[in-house]
Amino acid sequence: MSPSGSASAAGAATGRRIAVGLMHGLWRPRVLGAWRVPAAGPVILAGNHSHNVDGPMLLGTAPRPVHFLIKKEAFIGPLDPFLRSIGQLKVDRDSADRAAIGNALGVLRDGGVLGIFPEGTRGEGDFASLRAGLAYFAVRSGAPIVPVAVLGTAAAKGRLIPALPPLRSRIDVVFGDPFQAGDPAGRRTRAALDEATTRIQRQLSAHLDHARRTTGRAPAEDRSRS
Repeated sequence: MSPSGSASAAGAATGRRIAVGLMHGLWRPRVLGAWRVPAAGPVILAGNHSHNVDGPMLLGTAPRPVHFLIKKEAFIGPLDPFLRSIGQLKVDRDSADRAAIGNALGVLRDGGVLGIFPEGTRGEGDFASLRAGLAYFAVRSGAPIVPVAVLGTAAAKGRLIPALPPLRSRIDVVFGDPFQAGDPAGRRTRAALDEATTRIQRQLSAHLDHARRTTGRAPAEDRSRS
């Protein structure tokens, strides 16, 4: 059995319970559309990323345990064995990390939930620039993608260390409709992956716009003009 087998699945379930307690204890998550996440079978959650809290918030609000691809730099000291024990996957973002790719595909092959921040790193959280990894996993596995918008965690610009959202503040987590990234012909060429990335970016951006309208959260630049 792969490293993403039953032990890892059990660990992810434990991680979800921990995250539920922490996220609902520290903040007031408002979760919309969680029913859109398929109740069984492989699925990829693709979230925007503007703060380090986004990952734990998704772990604590998703209706199923999630195995996130997390940058290797986070696996330091006691965090290393802890993250591994709760089913999270270490990835080297600066190379073709074959071990991480195999583990991620293993999660999907075993019918689990893979979590990805397709922007690759914390930033504006607007899906403006996506890495190709999400398209690769979606096309290779055939798993549907569920877009997720996490709104209310972004810190003020210019901070060296991003401030945490105010305790007990509301954070919105909006799940979108699942969709398939691949084309009907089932191509797995470089061109097909590029086309899939374009389709994914369009879908994720549309979901983010919808989530902002639904929750009443406009981007900072829009608020400054109002």
